[in-house]
Amino acid sequence: MSENAVARQIVDTAYRVHMILGPGLLQSVYEAALAYELEKRRLRITRQQAIPVVYETVHILTGFHADLVVEDAVIVEIKALERIAPVHKKQLLTYLKLAGKRLGLLITSMSPLSKTASPASSTDSKTIHSHWTAPQGPLFRGAVREKA
Repeated sequence: MSENAVARQIVDTAYRVHMILGPGLLQSVYEAALAYELEKRRLRITRQQAIPVVYETVHILTGFHADLVVEDAVIVEIKALERIAPVHKKQLLTYLKLAGKRLGLLITSMSPLSKTASPASSTDSKTIHSHWTAPQGPLFRGAVREKA
């Protein structure tokens, strides 16, 4: 399955979870529900996957934990916030680089559903924004793609 096909499944599933649970719960609740729904779709997921940071020759094992890694291809970061800040996209770009992945999704479950999303891609450390309509108008707030 391609990264984009996996991302479509994640977005559709996140929309379903949000429709059922609504806003206002802890991030861990949305993570557990999203993981459950993705597994029902027979997608391979890893929760809280540790990604070490390598500094020169030192492996720092307290790097970060990806909320979800789906099909070993897409990192999903879930935020229980009203709004995704620019720093969240920058953090996800760093996570993608450290993990050797190309696509990540930022999902927020605190705000009302939106029919538009603003994907962003990395081009020489600059973020380019565009608007598009996602399938079924999920709470999806952005995609970040690391330059290949």
